[in-house]
Formats: sequence, structure tokens, C-alpha cells
Amino acid sequence: MALLRERNTKAPNVSEIEKKIKRGNALRQGSSWRGSRGLLALLLISVCAVATWLYVTSLDGDIAETLVSQGELVSPKPRVYSVPCSDDYENYKRYPGCTPQKCGRAVTDGVVTREEAQVLRRLAERGLALAGSEGGASILDLHSGALSMGKQFVNIYRYFGDQIKTVFKPEDFELYRDVRGRIQAVIAETFGLDQSLMYLTKPTFFSRINSTAAKTQHDEYWHPHIDKVTYGSFDYTSLLYLSDYGSDFIGGRFVFMDQSGNRTVEPRAGRISFFSSGSENLHRVEKVTWGTRYAITVSFTCDPAHAISDPTLP
Repeated sequence: MALLRERNTKAPNVSEIEKKIKRGNALRQGSSWRGSRGLLALLLISVCAVATWLYVTSLDGDIAETLVSQGELVSPKPRVYSVPCSDDYENYKRYPGCTPQKCGRAVTDGVVTREEAQVLRRLAERGLALAGSEGGASILDLHSGALSMGKQFVNIYRYFGDQIKTVFKPEDFELYRDVRGRIQAVIAETFGLDQSLMYLTKPTFFSRINSTAAKTQHDEYWHPHIDKVTYGSFDYTSLLYLSDYGSDFIGGRFVFMDQSGNRTVEPRAGRISFFSSGSENLHRVEKVTWGTRYAITVSFTCDPAHAISDPTLP
């Protein structure tokens, strides 16, 4: 088991930050990117370039610490950061062997290969090519069938029928299930859990985020939120990144919002970031300013009443 790296990070004081997260949680629950004329054009390009640089560096300014950069390789053991558990879990039935007793956040590049991440990204690209939102974040949920289409969602299996068999292959779903199992295992090992008492829960989904402006509140992915507050069933949250920060997209870093400062994880294809879902891990995602960011959110609960099954191809 990976050794916990103790930090002086304090659990966030929810009463002090509730104004920051109120909108984010509410939105989630309710629910692009010659001569004097040539000289002038060159000047405008230069001004835009400077403005872009200033904007990107200003985004970096609120990051107190980069927990893991894109260029690092965290393998074979996860890099783990412990934080004190919040009281959130006291409001729910406790499940010995699963309910968080020690909380924290961790990152690993040793569970899913970059080649496997590429296969899963192509799966997401094919599915989301059928529709997608008008801006911001687009969602594909293989479990429920939910797919962003404009300003609404459709059931991909019912809406496209037999066409789905030309989009997805059985081996896609086999890899998806296998990767889910590996993610579950590393979370259980890291937090000292009984893996058999952990259950996949909803929502578990692919996301595609680009720089186009969000058209609906549901597509506004950047608001601070707490998973246990937003989705009561969540006990452990994980993200598997399918693209690379800095080359596939700019912005889009995952930010833990601690009382002592913001800490970020830079996405890397095949990287898994996972954490206990309470307010000890208040977080947000930076707005993507260029390119496209792909990831899978895989969520787990201790409550069997909220368990969902692995997806199967109809």
C-alpha cells in the first residue's frame, strides 16, 4: 500500500466557502471554440498573444501547489496525500469496511496504460460524435445511455437503435469493465477498504470539454462543488484522463480548493486521480481555453441500494 504523504492541509471550512460552492452544487443538482493593413493585423495578433499569455499566467496564480505535473510518471505506487475526513459521512448510514475512516486524494499512472486510454478515448469520440452539447461539457453515460444532444439529453441506445452496434464493439465494453475493476482495486488498496463492499454508482460517465461557451447550466462544468453534497451516494470519486494537459488542451486542470491554498493535478492520458468524496475534497475544474479534454468519471458508493451494473452492449 502506498505510504500516505501527510500535509499541513486543513479540511476546508464549509461555512467560509459556502458562497463559492453554492452555485456550483445547485447547478449540478438541478440537472467553439499588405502595407498599413498588414501592420495593423500584426499588431492585433501581438496584442492577442500578450493577452492570452497574461490570462493563462493569471490562472496559474491561484495555484499554491501542483501535486502532480503532466510530465511526471507516478508508478507503480500511487502518490497519496492525506486530509482529515469531514463530518459529511456522519449524515449517512455507515458501512464498516467501506465508509471513509481515513480520507485523502491520490494519483497514479500505473493502473491504466496510455494505449488503453487511447482506446477508451476513441470509444468516447465515436459516441459523442453522434451528438454532443452546444458548448462547454458533453456527456456520454454508457450505463444509463444518457448522451448530450444540444440542450438536452437522449438515450443513446433507444435514440440510435441498431446503429449503436456500428459505433461500439463488444471489446470496447470489455476494456471499460476491466478498467473499472482496476480503478476500484487501487482505491480499495490505498484507503484500506474491503473491495467487495464498494459498489459502482451513478453518475459514471465520459466527458468531453472544449473552449466553446456553455449554453445551458448543465454544461457549466467549472463551478466548485463537493461530490458527497451534490450526489449523496458518492463515497469515493475517480477520474481517468484520456488526453494530455498542455498538448491536447490548455486549462482543464483539476483543482482541490483547500483552506490553505489551491492544489492541482495536471491531466495525463492514462492517469487516475481519486479521492474521498466529502467536503475535505472541495474541487473544481479550470475552464478549458484551447483544445479538447477527455476523461471518465468513475464513482463508488458504500450503499448497495445505490449500486449500478457495468454497461453491456445491447
